Formats: sequence, C-alpha cells, structure tokens
Amino acid sequence: MLNEKVHALMNEQIAKELYSAYIYLDFANYFEEKGLDGFANWYMIQAQEERDHALLFYQYLHNNNARVDLLPIDKPDKALTSDIAVLRAGLEHEELVTGLINDIYHAAADVRDYRSMQFLDWFIAEQGEEEKNASDLITKYELYAGDSKGLYMLNSELAARVYTAPSLTLS
Repeated sequence: MLNEKVHALMNEQIAKELYSAYIYLDFANYFEEKGLDGFANWYMIQAQEERDHALLFYQYLHNNNARVDLLPIDKPDKALTSDIAVLRAGLEHEELVTGLINDIYHAAADVRDYRSMQFLDWFIAEQGEEEKNASDLITKYELYAGDSKGLYMLNSELAARVYTAPSLTLS
C-alpha cells in the first residue's frame, strides 16, 4: 500500500503531466501559426510524451491498488511573445517538472518506499534528458535562427523527429 503523501503527490503528478502536454500543444499551435512546422512537430511530440508520462503514473497507481482522482487541468497561461521566449518557457517548465519529480522521490525515500523510488528513477533520468533537449534547442536557435537558411535547416531537423513511446515496466 502506498504511503498517503506519496500517493497524493503521484496523483497530482498525473494532472501536472497532462498540463505539461497542454503547454506543449499551446507551443505547437504557436509555431504552426508562424509556419514553423518542424518546431510545431517537436512540441507535438513533447505533448505526446507528457501524456504518456501521465498514463505511466496512472497505471502505477492502479497497479498498486491506489485510487486515481482525475484533477482539473489548468489552461496554459504563458504569453507566447517570441520564438525564443517559447523555447525558454519550455526549459523553465522542464526544470519545474524536475522539481516535482524530485519532491515525489524525496517523499518516497522518507518512508523507504523503494518500489516507488525505483519507478521514479526512470523519470529522474528522463527529466535530465528533457532539460538537455530544451537547452540544446535554445542553443541551436540562438546560433542559427538569425540566418533564414539556418532557421530553415533547424526547422527541417525538428520536422524529422518521430515519437517513440516510453518503455517502462510498471510494478
């Protein structure tokens, strides 16, 4: 049986992961409207990943006989004022999510919930990857976006990204 605090935090994380998907759909929409379909693709895939992260928490709770309460999902609230502002907001959001995952891990460690800690290990590694990807995208944008050919090449690179669902064994 899951500790009450760990259970509550994981349940809240479902809504937070779905909120992340919502944010990335908003970012994709921004780039679609600007005609940057590669950037839009990159964020659509980010949205798919976040949705799947929510489902991993959902399934983990069910697999551990813990009730899932579907909480409200907030509307994205960032004013998307420029391409670079969107990219920076993405990195900022990933850093926030890293903190949320760390909080759940800390709560699980406090009660020696090793199964939940093992489950969260994947998310900790994933967040490191997410922060690096968001940071790298900012770096590439700052290097190449001032040149129309560079922006075209970066947009083409991002258009080639395909979605790969996470493979995680849940217990």
